[in-house]
Amino acid sequence: MAPKIMLLTVMVTMVIAVRSLDTNSVFNPCSDAKVKRRDGFTFGFAFSSKQSFFKNQIQLSPCDRRLSLGGTDAQLAIFRPKVDELTYLTINGTHFDPAKAGGYMVAFAGRQYAARSIPTFVADKSNIITSFTLVLEFEEGTLVNLHWKKFGCKSCAERSAVCLNNQDCATPISKCKANGGSVDCKISVQLAFSGTDKALDVLNSWYEVEQFRQYSLIGLYQDINDMVMGP
Repeated sequence: MAPKIMLLTVMVTMVIAVRSLDTNSVFNPCSDAKVKRRDGFTFGFAFSSKQSFFKNQIQLSPCDRRLSLGGTDAQLAIFRPKVDELTYLTINGTHFDPAKAGGYMVAFAGRQYAARSIPTFVADKSNIITSFTLVLEFEEGTLVNLHWKKFGCKSCAERSAVCLNNQDCATPISKCKANGGSVDCKISVQLAFSGTDKALDVLNSWYEVEQFRQYSLIGLYQDINDMVMGP
């Protein structure tokens, strides 16, 4: 990992200590892990400009030293959710500014497969997207892909939001509390899992998300403290 990236760490109640049911001893998001259901799994989000995630027109993992993220205003957030549990992550911090970092976000983990999502837009000087859904796809317990799921702009009018690219509801920066508005513009990511774990058990939480959305139900919420600046 490029050493100059500004690191955001997360304080998560009941995740700092390794539970007896957690068989995954890999805590570095840039190392490979083979997991089962209910294991903790460490992965990260990198925030930078869209072009900074590419070299010679090929997208590389933020773990790849060939990227120049260390020489930019890039920021990094690391989480350790439990495999196949619906989880909501909140990304926030006193010095966290996705627009200043470059406006785009990539989720990543692993070394051999170097799994990474495509860069997704988060914020610029005009708008910020505060709600995301990410599916982590595993094959026999190894992360092989990360997918952003888009649900369109049907709810934008209800939230007084603007529709971007017919895919995402965004909040005007002027309406955020940090700028004197009334909207809490913290970024949240709903996680779900698909595929199979190392015991070949099927991961079902993505199916649950689809069912929840179909019947307008709210998924389980895992309380995660605001992100703070780390060393």
